Order: sequence, then structure tokens, then C-alpha cells
Amino acid sequence: MSHNTVDTTEDATPAATPRPGYGRLLRTPGAWTFLLPGFAARQPFAMLTIGIVLLVQHTTGSYGSAGAVAAVTGVSMALFAPQGGKLADRFGQRAVLVPGVLLHTASVTALIVLALVGAPLWALFLAAVPTGASVPQIGPMVRSRWAAVLGGSPSGTGTDSGPGSSPGSRSRGDASLLPTAAAFESVTDEFTFVIGPVLATALCTGVHPAAGLIAEAVLTLAGGLLFAAQRGTQPQTGRRGEGGSAEPRVSALSLPGVRVLAISFLGIGSVFGGMQVSLTAFAEEIGNPGVNGLLYGVFAAGNMLAGIVCGAVAWKVGPRRRLVVGYAGLTLAASALWAVHSVPLLAGLGLLVGLCIAPALITGYTLVESLVPASARTEAFTWLTGAVALGQAAAVTVAGQLADSHGASAGFLVPLVGTALALVTLIALRSRLAPTVSGRVAARGMSHRVPVTVD
Repeated sequence: MSHNTVDTTEDATPAATPRPGYGRLLRTPGAWTFLLPGFAARQPFAMLTIGIVLLVQHTTGSYGSAGAVAAVTGVSMALFAPQGGKLADRFGQRAVLVPGVLLHTASVTALIVLALVGAPLWALFLAAVPTGASVPQIGPMVRSRWAAVLGGSPSGTGTDSGPGSSPGSRSRGDASLLPTAAAFESVTDEFTFVIGPVLATALCTGVHPAAGLIAEAVLTLAGGLLFAAQRGTQPQTGRRGEGGSAEPRVSALSLPGVRVLAISFLGIGSVFGGMQVSLTAFAEEIGNPGVNGLLYGVFAAGNMLAGIVCGAVAWKVGPRRRLVVGYAGLTLAASALWAVHSVPLLAGLGLLVGLCIAPALITGYTLVESLVPASARTEAFTWLTGAVALGQAAAVTVAGQLADSHGASAGFLVPLVGTALALVTLIALRSRLAPTVSGRVAARGMSHRVPVTVD
């Protein structure tokens, strides 16, 4: 090569790329050491909200109070999770997880005791804050480990060492599998949110109103400590550049691309929250509350199915374009929800909406690898997860008010407005999703780093 600048385009693909697939992904060395404990550790996350609602409603007799306590927990989690991600990037996942799961277990225990003794609502709110703030961010940590083992970022023994430590072994994983890993994690998250609420509900209604939260605390403690013990695959801290100097630390939110993705993920949260409330209101309006579970199950199944397919496709279209197209499809599918008044049609449309969520969600997570340095990826993933939670909390509130005042059809306008605003944001700020990192290796076989120009 006669010059030091490599020009690439967003849609450029290698001439011969092995076909991605879950088989290749799961054969990645070391993957199962964090996948199995990671799955166990993230299960309680899906049990927390419904466990709080069922316990507080039982002790206060008010769904409004129960929802308010659960909302405080969700907002607290969304606000504090990125800080936990930043600490994990700086000091190592284990250093954050161990005290985090201990604090979460203690906070949930306090919330259970306060609820059972009939404490005033303000006391439950106080307990809900540390409960949400200490929720272990296992999903983002697993995604960060995938990026490390597949993308060539150092991963080591998990000594949580600082800048003076020796670098960990460089992964020989295939970076082309990163979209497959993102899809796998999306499917795992969705599967978790199918199992978790069912398990918590069964425990609360069949054993004791507090049993769901007790199980959540026990699983968080056991699963979190087991995941933290897998030190060999956690991304190493204190990374050094080629010249031996420590790489500068950056805040993930200081990167324009992360801010754009976080805003767009608010739209995905609006779909989850709007669908939950509006489907429940629709089922009550038609006098068949039991159909709510069926309709939401179809919606979730669409998301899972699309996630599975996305991970098995060798994409020839660049991720920025896929993200815009995915949001356009999601907005289009959501635009007809308010006009549907029959169960079969709503089930079919809900399936379509679910099918459109996964491509946008997965592509957004995939873009993090190219937009964010390894030293800030866990924080970036937690900002996106927190954005979904914030969007969901806002959508639940707004859709609930609209459904109370104007019926379920009005509630279905929330996913439409949320995704439309996210789409406009993506189109207007699309250029900020282009990687502009000058320190990435642009071609294999080159022993030096060169500037990379994208688009």
C-alpha cells in the first residue's frame, strides 16, 4: 500500500465473508463461561417490576400505589445504570457486580419488609430508589464481553488492574459475528421477559405475595456472584495504545453517536410501554381480559422471531441504513394500531410490530462497537438499556392517561408518536452515527494504525 489513508464506505463488505450463524457464534472460545451464568443472573431483572406491583398492591390495595413504586424503581435504574457501566469499564465488571448484588439484595429485602409491615408509601419510595439503582446490568456486561472476544479487544484474567497492568490476551474472535451476537442477546432478553414475569406471578399468587421478590433477590445474589466469578472473559481495564501509553478514557455519552442512539431507543421503549398498557385496556374494553396475555405473547413472539432471523443473515447493507429502514418499518407498522378493533387483526398487527422492533434494536447495539472505544462500551450499552426503560416508563404513563380518558385506541397512538419522533431524529442526525475514530486498524496485516474515513 503506497499511502496511509484507507477510505471505506458504510456499505462496504469483504469479498469473501464466512456466513454468520449461531453455531459459529456459540463455538467462540470462552463464550459459554459467561453465557450460562449471564442468563441466570439477568433473569431476576424481568421479575422485579411485576414482583413489586403484586406485593405492594396486596399490602396497600391500590394498583396506583403499586405502579408508582415500580415506576420509581424503573427511573432509578435508568438514571444510575450508566454510572455503574462507567465504573465497570474503569475498574472491571467484577469490582462493580459484587458490591452491587449485595446492595440490591439488601434493598429488596428492605422493600419487602416495609411493604409487609404496612409502612407508609413514602417509605416504599425511599426503598425503591436503591433497589432500582443497584439492579445489576448483566445484559450490557454480556454484550461488552461479546465485543471483547469477537472484536479483538483485550480480555484478561479479570484482575481489575489499572494502567500499569499487562495487557490481556487479544481475542481471535471473528468481528463479523458481532451482529449475530447482538441478535442473540436481543432474543435472550426477550426470552427472559417471557419467563421472568410468569415465574414471579406464579410465586406471588401461588406461594406468597412476597415470594416473587424473594426469588428475585436470591437469583440476583447467586447469579450475579457466579457471573462475576467468570474473570477470564471480562473486558480488561487500563488499555494501552501501541506506543505503550494508556488510552484516554472518554464518557460514552460524550460521543454524538451514542446520544443519537439513546434518543432513538426512547422510541423503542415507547413501543414496549404503549403496547403493554393499550393491549390491557383493549382486552378490558371488549370484556375479555384474558386475551391480553395472548396478544402480548404474539407481539413478543414477533420480536423473538425477527431477532433469530437477523442474527443468521449476512447483511450487505450498512448498519446506519438498516437502522433507518428498521425504524421506518416500525413506524409504519405502529401507525395502524389505533384503528384496529378486532382481536385477530390486532394480533396480526402486533406480530408485525414485534417483527420490526428486533432489526432496529439489534442494529443499534451493533453500532456501539464501531462508535465507542472498548474502554466505554459497557457504559454505552447501559445508556441504551436505560433509554429503553425511560421510554417505557413515559409511555406507560401517557398511554394509561390516554386510555383512561379516550379508550385503548388513543393509547395506541403512543408507539406511533414515539417511533415517528425517533425516526425523524435518526434521519436528521444520521451522519453522527458514522465512525470517525482515527485509531482503528483499517486493514488486516498492517502493523501500524492509520486514519479511517467513513462516508
